[in-house]
Amino acid sequence: MAAPASASADTSSGPASAGAPRAPRNVVFVDGVRTPFGKAGPKGMYAETRADDMIVKVIRELLRRHPELPPERIDEVAVAATTQIGDQGLTIGRNAALLAGLPKSVPGFAIDRMCAGAMTAVTTTAGGIGIGGYDIAFAGGVEHMGNHPMGEGVDPNPRFVSDNLVDSSALVMGSTAENLHDRFPKLTKQRTDAYAALSQQRYEAAAEAGKIAADLAPVATRSGEHGWGLATADEPPRPGTTAESLEGLKTPFRPHGRVTPGNSAGLNDGATGCVVADEHTARELGLPVGMRMVGYSFAGVEPEVMGVGPVPATEKALKRAGLTIDDIGLFEINEAFAVQVLAFLDHFGIAEDDERVNPWGGAIACGHPLASSGVRLMTQLSRHFAEHPEVRYGITTMCVGFGMGGTVIWENPHHDETAGGAK
Repeated sequence: MAAPASASADTSSGPASAGAPRAPRNVVFVDGVRTPFGKAGPKGMYAETRADDMIVKVIRELLRRHPELPPERIDEVAVAATTQIGDQGLTIGRNAALLAGLPKSVPGFAIDRMCAGAMTAVTTTAGGIGIGGYDIAFAGGVEHMGNHPMGEGVDPNPRFVSDNLVDSSALVMGSTAENLHDRFPKLTKQRTDAYAALSQQRYEAAAEAGKIAADLAPVATRSGEHGWGLATADEPPRPGTTAESLEGLKTPFRPHGRVTPGNSAGLNDGATGCVVADEHTARELGLPVGMRMVGYSFAGVEPEVMGVGPVPATEKALKRAGLTIDDIGLFEINEAFAVQVLAFLDHFGIAEDDERVNPWGGAIACGHPLASSGVRLMTQLSRHFAEHPEVRYGITTMCVGFGMGGTVIWENPHHDETAGGAK
């Protein structure tokens, strides 16, 4: 099979001659970090921490880790937030750039695609890099669900329901997960509980092996009850979780339902960020190349079953890249709900305990601060690539509220066809 156009060779070039189109440039994921994720609410570790301060911490940590990156070379700061009010509002990308101490010449903007906000921050800046509008960009997301619960301040148009544009359940993400169970009866509660337990167990093993802490930027916290502290680890994980321990949990979205707090991601606070760049520029500055972007796609589905969104988004992305699902050697799938992951795996004929899928666990264990999660997936995939030269392609994919899905296909720059089991 022919390799996608963005694979392998760097097509970056200097200024095009008059009248000649400029060749698209390779976009690379340089590096990513995140804050530890916290539990939303008055008892969570970030209860008295501002959202903008969390994203500032991520920007500063990336610059600390990469002194070879001159701050003035950053062409854009794109920061996503789902609830863009308060300390998550007022064009948070520009605010974060100024608060982080970047030169005032560095612009920034805010972006929203609900759960796929950070993913969209990456794909949007990647498009600018590809056509030569940027050389280097910071992209990330933040969500303080404790200070700003999902849906705060929104006013859905009544025509959505009165004109039967969407089912009323589309406005409640947990209800859409129950709807997905209805549509695919083989996705039983027993299966989702088993998958959720596996996510917790894989996360626990990865944390014990030091895989998780390496990506975390410690955050100073303050609480009126506990005073000053330092957030150094994720708050949501539940070590020792088994499928049996999840059986009796309440089903808050439907009496005798199947979606529980145990087989869903929680309500969380946190921030993520990454540096994306033109490959030629990255190598010129001595920046690492964690992954190359092959392509991406977003797709819409019925809002009342938004969890199935990753399926058409992935099919669309694969078709455009000239790849098939069999070419993909690693999957980072956001675990908003276990049923959503199982719908994806069943559709593509992938076993739910496949070691290629979320090898370090996922959002059910570590948390899902909405707009920030896309870059967490990317950061982990880049780490997996470094450990698996036999894998050539991987994907990051997620469902998106109100009926969407997003998928980004990445190529492993460390790929070695002689490593065995190549994809």
